[in-house]
Amino acid sequence: MKKYLYPGLLLVFGLLAAGIFFFKKPAHRMPELKARRGDLAAGGEWLNTKAAIEGLLAKLRSQPDDQKSRLLLAQAYMQEARVTGDHPYYDGAAMELLEEVLQAEPENFEALCCKASLCLTQHHFAQGLGLAQQAQKINPHSGFVYGLLTDANVEMGHYDEAVKMADRMNQVRPDLPAYARVSYLREIYGDVPGAIQAMDMATKAGFIGLEQTEWTRVGLGHLYEVSGDTARARGYYLMALAARPGYAYALAGLGRMAAAKRDYPLAISYYQKARVLVKDYAFSDELTDLYRLNGQHDEAKKMAEESIAMLSDAAKEADENEAMGHYADRELAYAYLKTNELDKALEHAKIEYARRPDNIDVNETMAWVLYKRGDYAEAQKYMQVARRTGSKNPVLLGRAGLILTKLGKTAEGQALLEKSLQTAPYLDTEVAAEGKKLLASR
Repeated sequence: MKKYLYPGLLLVFGLLAAGIFFFKKPAHRMPELKARRGDLAAGGEWLNTKAAIEGLLAKLRSQPDDQKSRLLLAQAYMQEARVTGDHPYYDGAAMELLEEVLQAEPENFEALCCKASLCLTQHHFAQGLGLAQQAQKINPHSGFVYGLLTDANVEMGHYDEAVKMADRMNQVRPDLPAYARVSYLREIYGDVPGAIQAMDMATKAGFIGLEQTEWTRVGLGHLYEVSGDTARARGYYLMALAARPGYAYALAGLGRMAAAKRDYPLAISYYQKARVLVKDYAFSDELTDLYRLNGQHDEAKKMAEESIAMLSDAAKEADENEAMGHYADRELAYAYLKTNELDKALEHAKIEYARRPDNIDVNETMAWVLYKRGDYAEAQKYMQVARRTGSKNPVLLGRAGLILTKLGKTAEGQALLEKSLQTAPYLDTEVAAEGKKLLASR
């Protein structure tokens, strides 16, 4: 009997080992960090980022239930998405990590806030608002959550509520993000000097060279740009570029300043550099216009088609995945206008309007698409909503003036056109050209 005992036990152990090998749950593969390119890979920031992320990855491999490290990795990937513009990869990686944290800890405040932030980045605004409200109930004393509530309410067109949330944010923690929200809301309500003041405070509250600080400095430059002060705008773009070499959004700002002087070859070169560094549809969109203005019509057509393909891929992913994928219908509406596909432009404008009918930018999009289709009366209905906060954006005023003039409200329309052209005619050359033509025919 004994002589068969050990072979029998060995057989049992062998079967158990085989079962563990074949049926055990495979180890979870962590999303990896991608190498940066060009100027983004220069300097100590990239070395520090790489070391921190590699450390978190190593920790999670040895301690897969360490939710704090998983949350920190998600936050690091969210920041990497901002820096590189590779939102499809890093936002997806961060969302995957956050879902794992929330599965283990459903009321993890930071994870809920990060998930809300990702939803806003991907233009899932209603979902982001709901998550931010959920997080607020867990911790009503965090400045971060009130920033999310400000952004979400702005995007949904709930401007009065956004003001309340921004005020609360500044009471809890007055800092760069809080001042920047105040600036944005003041601009929405037509107080551009007040917006400049708040954005200046935001810039001074940040650390020079950090991405968030230089993003804010570029925002300050843009406020001067829309108010007609191109010299100061250019100065802030140069400062941002000096503080953060190769910063794509500062390069784009300098491109706009070159375009304002009609130096289109220089403007194109700035945008081409920015586009190599960071994946952002806006750079391709601007290049479409710049190539057209420079007489490079084949390049303009190619860039417009590339923009549509990029946005369509993002929209398709969003349709297939409720949690992720960039809702890009507003951007697609404008992109299709540039290829003169007016039916498709209207289709996408309507899709975006169905999601957030109270947002002033979405109503402006509807109005402009309808104007291009020659439906001026219907365009005016949406333009009235777009102007309800009193925004003084020159492009908005120019479009409103064109619609009113076409409807026979000549005095009111031409007054808006004159204001737009006097302030910043370089912001939208198409609006400026149509406006000048109408004013010349008086």
